[in-house]
Amino acid sequence: MARKTPGLNTSSMSDISFLLLAFFLMVSNINSDMGIARRLPPPLPDNVEPPEVRERNIFVVMVNKDDNLLYNNEWGRIEDLKDRAKEFLGNPNNLSNLPEKVPTEIPGLGMYDVSKGVISLRNDRGTSYNMYLQVQNELAAAINEMRDELSTTRFGKHYSDLNEDQRKAIETAIPVPISEAEPTKIGGK
Repeated sequence: MARKTPGLNTSSMSDISFLLLAFFLMVSNINSDMGIARRLPPPLPDNVEPPEVRERNIFVVMVNKDDNLLYNNEWGRIEDLKDRAKEFLGNPNNLSNLPEKVPTEIPGLGMYDVSKGVISLRNDRGTSYNMYLQVQNELAAAINEMRDELSTTRFGKHYSDLNEDQRKAIETAIPVPISEAEPTKIGGK
């Protein structure tokens, strides 16, 4: 009669494999996608007409398939975009070719001239994602700098150090007026 071979006790193998899997998941880096942290405005109701925007209140930023920038029909560099956007939105000298300002009573801030300016961003279908992000970062930096300058002037501290009511006042005074159009084909330089 043949002898039976003893079986291996594998009851703890499942525990060990689970621990190895958990260890691998905890020490691994999982790359995440890049994105833009911005809250979009709610859509207009069907029965409401979108407001008409005068041409002087629009700053058109276009990026073509070769990642060249065109703002208000002039070729430009990414390094200059932030300053151009700040000048446009701020209109410090109340020039007639830059956006209108509306005197507005803002709680916690008082009367403030709020710009009616809108930045219209248009991209070519061939625009690289890197250039798209650079443009978005420059526009966001322009708005953040303007908010920081106003909060330092009015409250004596940086925008990031303000309380909730002060932040709301600054955000009302300097909104995020960026409008993105659907990507189209834009001519090259």
